Amino acid sequence: MFDGVCNLCNSSIQFVIKHDREDLFRYAALQSEVGQQLLSERNIDTNNVDSIILIEPGVAFYIKSDAALQIGRHLKRYRTISKFLNLIPSGLRNIVYDFVARNRYRWYGKKDHCMIPTPELTAKFL
Repeated sequence: MFDGVCNLCNSSIQFVIKHDREDLFRYAALQSEVGQQLLSERNIDTNNVDSIILIEPGVAFYIKSDAALQIGRHLKRYRTISKFLNLIPSGLRNIVYDFVARNRYRWYGKKDHCMIPTPELTAKFL
């Protein structure tokens, strides 16, 4: 799940789609009806997390840098760096993550509406 109006988040989703050779991931904007339902089912408070959430069905969910690194572990060229960065305590990683998240609209901009996937990508979105 991602912030559907954030340009950085949308670019990140496009990056994951391009590098997801095993077609593992599905996407939902936090602002979408499906996104809101998934958040509610897991009691995730978007006051604390408003940028990226990875849900593994039946397992758990990951937020912030943990989510990004879990995604990276499934992308062929990024497994090693994700494993290496995972050695850094999440509290330290999340200081950097939160700094970028707080400034993402100012640095990268914001859309008026959530991204609408192209017909080729529609199946990847919930």
